[in-house]
Amino acid sequence: MLADRDLAHANAKRKGLRIALAIAVGFTWSVLSGAVIPFLGPLFAAQFLISSSRPLQLKQAMGMVVLIVVAGALLQAVTVLTGHRPPVLLLLLGLVYFMCFYLQANGKGGGASFLVLVVAVMVPLLTVLNRDLGDSILSILAQGVVSGAILMWIAHAVIPDRGSAETQAPAPPANPRAARYAAANAVILLIAVLACLTRDGLATAIVIPITVASLLSQLDVSASAKAAFGLVMVNLLGGMVASFAFALLQVHPTTPTLFVLVLLVGLVFGGRAALGKRSAKLYAGALTIFLILFGTGVSPLPGSAAESFATRVNYILLAITYTIFMTALLWPGPRRGAEGRVPS
Repeated sequence: MLADRDLAHANAKRKGLRIALAIAVGFTWSVLSGAVIPFLGPLFAAQFLISSSRPLQLKQAMGMVVLIVVAGALLQAVTVLTGHRPPVLLLLLGLVYFMCFYLQANGKGGGASFLVLVVAVMVPLLTVLNRDLGDSILSILAQGVVSGAILMWIAHAVIPDRGSAETQAPAPPANPRAARYAAANAVILLIAVLACLTRDGLATAIVIPITVASLLSQLDVSASAKAAFGLVMVNLLGGMVASFAFALLQVHPTTPTLFVLVLLVGLVFGGRAALGKRSAKLYAGALTIFLILFGTGVSPLPGSAAESFATRVNYILLAITYTIFMTALLWPGPRRGAEGRVPS
């Protein structure tokens, strides 16, 4: 039994190494190749590696590519067709968000539900606010998913697990209040997206709704105030680390510096996300925030060049404050002795 625990711990460490290696290699390559959104490939790779200790099979990877591209194409078409009718667009987006959060609340969908959420935030915003980038967003998404899968396979080939394969975790029980939490989360995310679509000052603040989506995927409905405070601090730490890493890169703007910075952050956040503890989801979220914020700083989205990196850090703080406040306002209170699960 002790040997099994030691093997599991050793494999968890190797999983953390895989995450760090994949995002460091992927991020560096994306920047060197001039990718417009350099965090997409590493973000997909991190989600694939965090969600399972086993690599996706080719059939699964192809299915993921099809899912993301089809979802992106449908969302882009819906945005173009209903862009002049904002209530219809918001209603359809809200339905997509509700479905993703409902799957998360019942422990289903894995990393795919979060990735679809990211796509459902990025595609409408970029289609409306950045027409040039919106026209090529489908190819950007496809490249991101494919590169994420390739990075995942490379990481598994370089750092394979030792011993037996990961055992399948039992399916969590259904959450009887999943629909209520999913509806509240959909409203919270939809308001954030609407703010970015309608306010000129937030036109390039894509990090806000993505951060909100990430936080809502991490929050525990049965968590104590102390745990909620820990969530805020860990995610804020992701933004602060991105700010510090960006400052160091400005001082030493070299490829080795970029690689080492992302690798070190991957070892810290990715390593903790791989341990499987209660805090693993928090560190996975902090890694997501780091990749998005650092990625937009290294290679800004079109139209955001004048936007300072400090402003983006403030966006992260705003997103965290907004999410905590809105969940406290809209989430149903815990039923006495009944809420044994968390939406994830």
